Amino acid sequence: MLRLTAAQATVRYLAAQRVEGADGQAVPYFAGCWAIFGHGNVAGLGEALQCSQDALPTYRAHNEQAMAHAAIAFAKQARRRRAMVCTTSIGPGATNMVTAAALAHVNRLPVLFLPGDVYASRRPDPVLQQIEDFGDGTVSANDCFRPVSRYFDRLTRPEQILDALPKAMTVLTDPAACGPVTLAFCQDVQAEAWDYPEDFFAPRLWRFRRPPADPYDLADLVVRIRAARRPLIIAGGGVLYAGAEALLADLAAATGVPVAETQAGKGALPWDHPSNLGAVGVTGTGVANAAAAEADLVIGIGTRLQDFTTGSRALFRGAGRTLVQVNVSAHDAVKQGAVGVVGDAAAVLAALAPLLAGWRVPADWARALAAPALAWDQAWEAAMAAPGGPGGDNVLPTDAQVLGALWRQAAEDAVVVCAAGGLPGELHKLWRVRRPGGYHVEYGYSCMGYEIAGGLGVKMAEPERDVHVVVGDGSYLMMNSEIATAAMLGLKLTITVLDNRGYGCINRLQRATGGAPFNNLLADTRHAALPAIDFAAHAASLGATARKVADIAALEAALAEARSGTGVQVIVIDTDPAVSTAAGGAWWDVAVPEVSDRAAVRQARAAYDEKTKDQR
Repeated sequence: MLRLTAAQATVRYLAAQRVEGADGQAVPYFAGCWAIFGHGNVAGLGEALQCSQDALPTYRAHNEQAMAHAAIAFAKQARRRRAMVCTTSIGPGATNMVTAAALAHVNRLPVLFLPGDVYASRRPDPVLQQIEDFGDGTVSANDCFRPVSRYFDRLTRPEQILDALPKAMTVLTDPAACGPVTLAFCQDVQAEAWDYPEDFFAPRLWRFRRPPADPYDLADLVVRIRAARRPLIIAGGGVLYAGAEALLADLAAATGVPVAETQAGKGALPWDHPSNLGAVGVTGTGVANAAAAEADLVIGIGTRLQDFTTGSRALFRGAGRTLVQVNVSAHDAVKQGAVGVVGDAAAVLAALAPLLAGWRVPADWARALAAPALAWDQAWEAAMAAPGGPGGDNVLPTDAQVLGALWRQAAEDAVVVCAAGGLPGELHKLWRVRRPGGYHVEYGYSCMGYEIAGGLGVKMAEPERDVHVVVGDGSYLMMNSEIATAAMLGLKLTITVLDNRGYGCINRLQRATGGAPFNNLLADTRHAALPAIDFAAHAASLGATARKVADIAALEAALAEARSGTGVQVIVIDTDPAVSTAAGGAWWDVAVPEVSDRAAVRQARAAYDEKTKDQR
């Protein structure tokens, strides 16, 4: 037996958990712990972490939500094979992480939250920062984590970790249940000692299950594929988390079935694979959406079919269309009335290959997509090209022109990181992924502020790759503090800040739904004076090498210079808030008011009512 505090035992247990690395050797499952200490965790978990720095490194951030974003981005870039821990005190530090927990929950990504909690003994009740519920004495601020955690527990006795920690690991490593785990750790319990069995701390190797599909379901899917005239595969994040890219590429090449990609699934095929039609849905390419509209068999693999993917359930409208969902989660496999095939993406694709040997899609399906494919290539060239002539074709560059410059300058194995606003839509349509893992966009929760912290996590997961963060001025202002963390850790990040002076994406949506410009662009807000924000000077004050550029040519030169630079490189460029790529795309259900004094709103409502007729 080992007499340890509950915090010491927890840290020792977490440090002993192992998974197989890329070389087949065992590596720690937890790559480290992000910690911002307060009175609710500094004496307990803080002391335990300080004594275990070699086994479980501790990283100090500047914002609790941001450090959780970094942990989540690390897990996403690691294909859910590794994760990180986040600990805070009991009050605002804990609730600051709730947004990140929701992000991890939506995106099915593993992260372990260890927020401090009130005294289990209740001796000093109420303690500093305690939330009191006058009708329920068991409630604390950490109950906010319940709906955004895959598993939640409150540790009120030191011996409870013997049960809670293995359960946490089971959820974190489960392919279907994967998501955030919250263990609210009462601050007095962290410091309490107990006699723990030594074998509890023995290294344990966790293996990731690859459940195969039911043979009946698999046989039914084969029959449906062979009978289809216009089949289409929608590749989701499950393809990447299963490491099934090569299997998908081989199957698509052998059968000729076209493949479209969700945000989470982008990069499942290299952009120049003959079957890759690119992004699908609201932010989709012209050719992928043309295929989706005509397909008689849509096979989703590892996707939950979010509304952006399905055009709010109005995109898949081919005659006699059948929807099949291949997913490791039974909950996702039957969404939208789909025929469910429950199984790991890699296991199902491997099983399909021999069963479809010798079969190819009808030749007329490929011919039907040839013209849309050519038209999309031309639209891509036009959108991504640098402005021509002195001053360019527009006064300010578009988001797409900025992305074009970045794509031309980025290394072959670079990773682009983004999250909210209009940029994820442009990236989904336009970014051509050259290497697996080269596209890291958080769009399940579309969380402003994820970008810079996410880039930090991506770099920690794959330090050998160039990491390019693309962020708008709105998200930058929401959360930028982890520039200082990246600089402190000596990590190389290139951050391109697009300043359109407000929330340009929502301003465009506001106008598209008939609304008057209001409270999105800074110029349309209530103000006494518009701020002249110097983003480059601000980034430099946090430890970055920063500069502002005047046009696309200067941006390309700055990006080339940043590739040979060190530390955090920040490049700022002014962009046009009004322009987005018109080509491609599909309808998105954003409800328009039924009654309004504005004629533009009434017209938008009439168009909205017409579009809803396509929903299935």
